[in-house]
Amino acid sequence: MTTFLRKIVPWRLRSRTLELGQRTLVMGIVNVTPDSFSDGGAFLDPEAAVAHGLQLLEEGADILDLGAESTRPGSRAGADSPLVSSEEEQARLLPVLEGILKARPGAVVSVDTYKAATARAALMAGAEIVNDVSGLEWDAEMAAICAEFQAGVVLMHTRGRPEEWRTQRPLGPKKLLGTVLGGLAVSQTIAEVAGIQPNAVVLDPGYGFGKRFEENYALLARQEELLALGRPLLAGVSRKSFLGRTLAPLYGGADAPVDARETASVAALVAAILHGASIVRVHEVRPAVEAARIADAVLEGAHEI
Repeated sequence: MTTFLRKIVPWRLRSRTLELGQRTLVMGIVNVTPDSFSDGGAFLDPEAAVAHGLQLLEEGADILDLGAESTRPGSRAGADSPLVSSEEEQARLLPVLEGILKARPGAVVSVDTYKAATARAALMAGAEIVNDVSGLEWDAEMAAICAEFQAGVVLMHTRGRPEEWRTQRPLGPKKLLGTVLGGLAVSQTIAEVAGIQPNAVVLDPGYGFGKRFEENYALLARQEELLALGRPLLAGVSRKSFLGRTLAPLYGGADAPVDARETASVAALVAAILHGASIVRVHEVRPAVEAARIADAVLEGAHEI
């Protein structure tokens, strides 16, 4: 592994700026859905979701990422035929966003959506960041909304739609990095044309989103090369299926269940930090905060040699 010097750069959000690179920031996930692959239904009740978000903040989350539509493999997604309408998504999401900000007005909240109408409603309600799994490609109005509100934006790379992932032909490790680089560059161009400032953008390789199991490891091993696009990286590897597949020999040949992937998630998180991630998106915050401290210390030690 080539040691890199993680740059300290500003990430401009809707009403403030976060410093990226001094230490790894932890983004805690709050799924307000009945069918998320990880914790579907556990926090569908607004009060439970608000309490969970506040608990993640207490455990050290720097950012909360609220999502109200699952984009797990096999689900239907996209602005043309979404499984969850914008109205339903907002009905799930907005009470939780408002509840968290009422209890913690200074909290930095991101909304995980590819729908412009939901993004607009969430930004008006106080969200700072739009985390778009489609990289601004599934809703033609999304980029303009983000530019209008001067929101922070996470542009994620997704290959195809969730309903296509199980039948997509594998790219293979050698083609994968170029595909991700090219896709993220397209998303950056969409953002630029719409008037989104470069310092508002963070890039996400999109682990598991249209990548075959083994391809995710090849991407993780070369993740640092995505820094050539000029913006900081966010990595979301928590509880992903490729981790469960790797652990299968320890579980009688079946993929490790979601609730048995936490140690593997921490291991992948550390690898992501050592390969260039400035932000990690996680379900379990406290272990991630502790692991990030160690990974950051390794990076700092490498710089002193």
